[in-house]
Amino acid sequence: MMVRYSRRVRAVKPAGSWTGNRGGCYARGMRRGERRPGGAPLVEVAAVFLRLGLTAFGGPAAHVAIMERETVVRRRWLPRERFLDLLAIANVLPGPSSSELAIYLGYVRAGWAGLVVGGVCFVAPAAVLVALLARLYVRFGALPQAAGLLYGVRPVVVAIVLEAVWRLGRTAIRDAAAALVALGTAVLSLAGTAPVTALLAAGLALAALRTGPRRLVAAFSVVPAGGAAAAASPGLGGLFLVFLKLGAVVFGSGYVLLAFLRADLVERLGWLTERQLLDAVAVGQVTPGPVFTTATFIGYLLAGAAGAVVATVAIFLPAFALVAASGPVVPALRRSRVVAAALDGITAGSLALMAVVTWQLGRTAIVDLPTAALALASATALSWLRLDSTWLIAAGAALGTLLGAPRVP
Repeated sequence: MMVRYSRRVRAVKPAGSWTGNRGGCYARGMRRGERRPGGAPLVEVAAVFLRLGLTAFGGPAAHVAIMERETVVRRRWLPRERFLDLLAIANVLPGPSSSELAIYLGYVRAGWAGLVVGGVCFVAPAAVLVALLARLYVRFGALPQAAGLLYGVRPVVVAIVLEAVWRLGRTAIRDAAAALVALGTAVLSLAGTAPVTALLAAGLALAALRTGPRRLVAAFSVVPAGGAAAAASPGLGGLFLVFLKLGAVVFGSGYVLLAFLRADLVERLGWLTERQLLDAVAVGQVTPGPVFTTATFIGYLLAGAAGAVVATVAIFLPAFALVAASGPVVPALRRSRVVAAALDGITAGSLALMAVVTWQLGRTAIVDLPTAALALASATALSWLRLDSTWLIAAGAALGTLLGAPRVP
């Protein structure tokens, strides 16, 4: 039987066991006195998430797919079951879910220092790139064209997400009840239900199916949360408060963030025009890393480089605080029968939402024979050849640039 050892715990542990310190996974094939594979954990966390921050195109669903492949399949930082638990928690917290997942994974691999390093290294490259594009925008009044690059990257992203949904689904959908909850979540999403509402419904539904309604009512209570007051002027203090509020109350993707930004910055405060807002969201979509770096672009437009830094820190700060507060208690929550069932339901719902996103992305990305061939080749390379998704994205970007932008819808 394959066993795993810990440097700090002398007992031999079976595969899948966890250390008592920082929640790390026992490394495969380790002997007493040996370090985990891959070098220093903190350096490894920094290297992994810096690379993802520079290359992870495609939005939250694609980020989750790439993180799962990097941390579960390739490096075996944690079992797929625990990855799914962290994904479920990240999806029900306000703020950027993929960034919160990166913060969680950094904590799992390297403790509290890893929590900070993982999140910062994932966010910083995209924030710097967005700030540079904002500088060009302010100087020239337009965005650099990136249609050809997107033409090649989009079908690769669809293949990455689809392969991850299939792989994660085989672990998460273990019975008819979970499958039914996933199907219901997909229907709710297609009907226009807000993502957080659909996920909470999925968690409650599976908990009720597995434990009974009475136990569910006794275990859960909902406490409404309020947001910080918005600022009245575009100074740095006001900018910080506005984006701190957004980071603390916005659930879901960058499209949800767009609605909040429009309501606050265009309609209520009048800091941006409609065109500026749409351009800011476009930059967040075409750059790698989290879409919430849209805040970096807006901060630069409103207050220069200092505004970009303030807006970026403010919108991501709640994510670090929420993960720091919830990360250590996730294993304890799993021991509750009701909470475990609810997490399973949220996980099934998250995969259903990823499947819906994959279908929606596919309608936009696969528009002709070359993009269909690129998606099929990428799926084959991921499933059979197990190529690194980073190289596939780079290849897609190069091919898209060569083939040209006219085919982009």
